[in-house]
Amino acid sequence: MPTAEHVILRELMAHDSGWVSGAKLAPKLGISRVAVWQHMEKLRAAGFEFEAQRARGYRLSRKPDTLHAALIEVQLKVVPKHFSLVLLDEIDSTNDEAARQLAAGRPVPFVVMARRQTRGRGRFGRTWHSDSKANLYASFAFRPRVAPDRMQTFTLWMGLNICELLARFIGIPPGIKWPNDILFDGRKAGGMLTEARVDADQIRDLIFGLGLNVNSPVGALPPELARRAIALSEVAGGPVDLNRLAAAVIGRVHLAYQKFADGEHLKTFADLWHHYDLLRNKSITLLEGGRRHRGTVTGLDDEGALLLRDEHGHTQRFRAGEVTLEKAS
Repeated sequence: MPTAEHVILRELMAHDSGWVSGAKLAPKLGISRVAVWQHMEKLRAAGFEFEAQRARGYRLSRKPDTLHAALIEVQLKVVPKHFSLVLLDEIDSTNDEAARQLAAGRPVPFVVMARRQTRGRGRFGRTWHSDSKANLYASFAFRPRVAPDRMQTFTLWMGLNICELLARFIGIPPGIKWPNDILFDGRKAGGMLTEARVDADQIRDLIFGLGLNVNSPVGALPPELARRAIALSEVAGGPVDLNRLAAAVIGRVHLAYQKFADGEHLKTFADLWHHYDLLRNKSITLLEGGRRHRGTVTGLDDEGALLLRDEHGHTQRFRAGEVTLEKAS
């Protein structure tokens, strides 16, 4: 059910360059003009700014720089059935909270977003620095009920869709470094973490976690990370509308998930991977457990495994590992 905040924001954003009168908002909400003013004050406290003029009404002049649930929801162009958004000011990990919500029986699909994480993590349990409220931390939850072997290319497919979205959103295409990193010019702008719980012979719960550096200054990171990281605002040459991006990501993730569930992703997966793949024909070192493998990447197999040709011309397949690009000599 839309709240008063949803109705007010939808009306104001539909008249970006004009005014919306309290007399027009009041009957839409079924409340008095004084009550409209009270809701406007609540929005001001959340970081919105308005111009107000007698006989003209209100005009939206500034949106909050941090995530705001109603602002995200009124900008959603695709809303799956039963979808819900959980937005928290601070949480240990959005993936962990999504798992807790699934265990408590929350209907799917849903997304958990947080303005800040205290124990964000990436692959292999590594820390994902996520204390800036200017970035996007999100975890999407599904119950796919599919065989585990169908999930081999899931993270890769979702990463390709995030790359497509970012290319359109900021006008500059990123690339994907197998299996889960999103890069611009060799620097990491985002990462993905998929976690699944298997019940007998099918996936019971599926969580797709996404972290994107959006507007936070990379210099605020520890020096060893700052050299390898980049924010979307740096790529775009200015601040990125965080809430509009969040709404776009929600829509794209759910469309991508539906295509994956229906098997339609197979029609475009190979072409998209060829377009956004950063490793093809590159010399890399792959760390698998305690072993290092060096060679040239020749692509992926049908199950999403990385194909690596060694110096003897032998090709090996890797389903997991940590990749480092060899520096050009």
